[in-house]
Amino acid sequence: QVQLVESGGGLVQAGGSLRLSCAASGSTFSITSMGWFRQASGKQRELVATTSNSGNTNSADSVKGRFTISRDNAKNTIYLEMNNLRPEDTAVYYCRAGVNRIPYVIWGQGTQVTVSS
Repeated sequence: QVQLVESGGGLVQAGGSLRLSCAASGSTFSITSMGWFRQASGKQRELVATTSNSGNTNSADSVKGRFTISRDNAKNTIYLEMNNLRPEDTAVYYCRAGVNRIPYVIWGQGTQVTVSS
């Protein structure tokens, strides 16, 4: 089984920056992709950015040019560099791993990001 641990959330003023980390452990050889999702209060969880084992990345239009996803394969860790943060970025950010076996998707516990205006 794969376990995910996120870190790096917090409170920041609008225009500021934060970097989130997600470290995977356990059966990391089964991971096919990793990414970040977020869920604001009262809203559905939405994709922020993802990266595949081949290095392909994808990000939501709302964060393009401000957020960057990267990975360190040696550490089984992905990062989300968030710049020029806006109050609407306030949410719980979840790390997700796609794996090639049941349950096929693993979620981290989430980390709160709060952007004050």
